[in-house]
Amino acid sequence: MQEYDVVMIGAGHNGLVCAAYLLKAGYRVLLLERRSVPGGAATTEELMPETAPGFKFNPCAINHIFIHLGSVVQELELHRYGLEYLFCDPVVFCPHPDGKYFLAHRSIEKTCAEIARYSSRDAQKYADFIDFWQRMTHAVTPVFNAPPKSLLDMAGNFDIQKIKDTLSVLGGANKTLDLVRTMFTSAADLLEEYFDSEFLKAPLARLSGELSQAPSQKTMSIGSLMMSLRHDPGMSRPKGGTGALTDALVRCVKDLGGDILTDQQVKQVLVDDGKAEGVRLANGQEYRAKRGVISSLDARRLFLQMVDADAIAEADPNLRERVDRRIINHNEAILKIDCALSELPCFEQHEHRDEYFMGSVLIADSVPHVEVAHTDPNIGKIPLDDPSMYLVVPTVLDPSMAPEGKHTLWIEFFAPYQIAGAEGTGLKGTGWTEELKNKVADRVLDKLADYAPNVKDAIIARHIESPPELEDRLGVLKGNYYHLDMSLDQMMCFRPLPELANYTTPIKGLYLTGAGTHPGGSISGLPGRNCAHVFLQHQRSLTQTLSNVADSLKSTAESIFLEN
Repeated sequence: MQEYDVVMIGAGHNGLVCAAYLLKAGYRVLLLERRSVPGGAATTEELMPETAPGFKFNPCAINHIFIHLGSVVQELELHRYGLEYLFCDPVVFCPHPDGKYFLAHRSIEKTCAEIARYSSRDAQKYADFIDFWQRMTHAVTPVFNAPPKSLLDMAGNFDIQKIKDTLSVLGGANKTLDLVRTMFTSAADLLEEYFDSEFLKAPLARLSGELSQAPSQKTMSIGSLMMSLRHDPGMSRPKGGTGALTDALVRCVKDLGGDILTDQQVKQVLVDDGKAEGVRLANGQEYRAKRGVISSLDARRLFLQMVDADAIAEADPNLRERVDRRIINHNEAILKIDCALSELPCFEQHEHRDEYFMGSVLIADSVPHVEVAHTDPNIGKIPLDDPSMYLVVPTVLDPSMAPEGKHTLWIEFFAPYQIAGAEGTGLKGTGWTEELKNKVADRVLDKLADYAPNVKDAIIARHIESPPELEDRLGVLKGNYYHLDMSLDQMMCFRPLPELANYTTPIKGLYLTGAGTHPGGSISGLPGRNCAHVFLQHQRSLTQTLSNVADSLKSTAESIFLEN
């Protein structure tokens, strides 16, 4: 029986990040991955080698933003391992049915100039809107980069500029109350407060919905920052696709002495006398962990399927039921469409320029159009009457991902996991069949063709993945690659539950990381980095931990002193 200091369940990008930090600290780490390739939702694959050889696709994650709010890339020196980021500019294009269009550049000034062609008032309000959300982002970034229940770690992340930005969004009593009210409202209400023009409000609403919440959802105005982040820190993609990040992390882990085993499905976490001692695989193989087991799976799969019920009850008699009933996943999931194209789609009614495809393209005709795209899936209905979608042609920014002169098309379409009235039929009883998913893809592409008429004739081959197929491939519950909803009641110190929020569990030596932990789903590496930080704190003496915190606070204080 092989023994390591730490056994990691799952080799997604957060698991790899966590392992790298532990390896740098001198621990022996084994990562066990169920799939034949590491990376989880962060892969680049040749999905159709027979019908579209040489075309590389990103089956899930594609645009990298949140990773630039932390220091994972720098601290792990991932550029040494081949990682190269290409930044998008322009960052968003959204054609409007009346011939207008929203074109956002990385530069706020250039974006305002584009908006001013249609509305000078909205251009000025856009600058105000982005300024607010950028200051808000600077204020919350220290929270993202620390365990959610560790105030000292958060305090140590603040420098003078972040403190100024925090104070600027707080202000006096009335300003603070207004900020609280802003956080409690919805993205749709906030957009109405700022803007007049539908061609502008619609794409901003669509981006706010990337947190898988309808624009009208109260307490979810935070989704409005998704546009602001495309200006600063910017939106990028690794050269060669999202999988290039995973490749760099794998090289880093192996260079540091870590072991990664694929095609290894963990069946059970071994618990003895209240402590996680290792894991057992589906084939019976066991691996022992002297210091701990870290799971990058969602908490429901871990505690309901992989940990003995008696062991959980002994640690916390209420935990199993709380995990089962308190952690919520709504019915909205993703139907993913990937196409190999012979030529670039052409927005012939919207002053087409190839640069429109440098960033994200949104098909969002109005705020109500976006609203239906979210509310229909939640009641089990496929929003096919008038599809809204998010699409990318990554080969415009990175031609290396397709044969010369050819392109790939990436489409994200919100769809229900469980189709109402189709219970017990189709794949996993969800109602999804091969025929249905192709019918849905046809309708989505028809809608895109309303704006880019050449797109259907340009398709060489296509690959469609329904929500239950996504669930099977990645092992994510109900096809939710965020692991659980990104709603306010399941974020920060509530993610996934208050008693599990600091990457620790009631079972000694069992830790959590991944999208289901703070700060949530996206390509950031921060759940992995923060989990490693907590694990390492537990291995140190109290004196050393207090010394490290004191050093961090001293650094913050010196930053403030020197600035003044």
